[in-house]
Amino acid sequence: MAVTVKECLELQLLEIEMLLTMFPKKGEMNLDEDAVPGMQRYLRNTDGALPPQLEFSICIDVEEAKLQNSFCMCLCSVFKVKVELQVLLPHMYPHVAPQLFARSNALRRQQQSQLNNRLTSHISSLDSGELCVYEAVQWLKDNSLPYLESSKFSSGSASKEVVVKETLRRMWIYSHHIYRQELRKKIFDCAKKLNLTGFCLTGKPGVICVEGFRENCEEFWRVIRYPNWKHISCKHVENIETEGSIDNLRLFCAFEDLQFQAHGDYGLRNDYHMDLGQFLEFLKQHQSGHIFQILFGVEGKLSDK
Repeated sequence: MAVTVKECLELQLLEIEMLLTMFPKKGEMNLDEDAVPGMQRYLRNTDGALPPQLEFSICIDVEEAKLQNSFCMCLCSVFKVKVELQVLLPHMYPHVAPQLFARSNALRRQQQSQLNNRLTSHISSLDSGELCVYEAVQWLKDNSLPYLESSKFSSGSASKEVVVKETLRRMWIYSHHIYRQELRKKIFDCAKKLNLTGFCLTGKPGVICVEGFRENCEEFWRVIRYPNWKHISCKHVENIETEGSIDNLRLFCAFEDLQFQAHGDYGLRNDYHMDLGQFLEFLKQHQSGHIFQILFGVEGKLSDK
């Protein structure tokens, strides 16, 4: 059954009420005073024009003790860092993702961009229809510290900058075969949800490559194995660190569906072998020819044409 705008707005009001209860102090949550009454008026009479989208911000205090322990033991000054989460809720939220942006005066532009990329990736991994603004607040409380730039140490030494490094993970997964439509759908849906790029080679053998944030790759590996995919193994894992965006390290632009010409037809099971020569050529085009031997135990060679 299709979800209505009215149902979504009712859920948004419930979440706003909960957030106002959790952030009651002045300056903790900034929301236009006419926003909630305007939405309530619309819900009483849905024949009128839609109210403006809810827009507000929440000021998050990073725990002082945590921040202090993130540096060295000789730190004497006490730092209190605030991270502001700016929120815009589309009318169909929570069935459409919210627009979230975290900012802080203690963040450089690059660190701020990295933090927001990770926040967006985390929120996109949640189930559609799930209220997630408080989840975003909690995630920022737990994960902002590595991105925050240090101030000057009171010892008189020069200021020291915290360099935040991102890690791209690339997993190469081998299966005896990949045929079933429901399994392929699960693979593609999970990769899209977790913002992973790579490919799925259908047939026999089956090969999957996923690349993205480490925790997203791990979640993908957990999901596709459950509950009982037995003939599958992770053959190789690559971890590449960068001080920039991991997107610059990706070998694939999207999550591709690979289907090469098959050899053989063994009746009702459609038990066919994929053309591994074409697959080797594909790997070499994506700077991954060395992976062929890791996957299959033999050195790949392209035939002369």
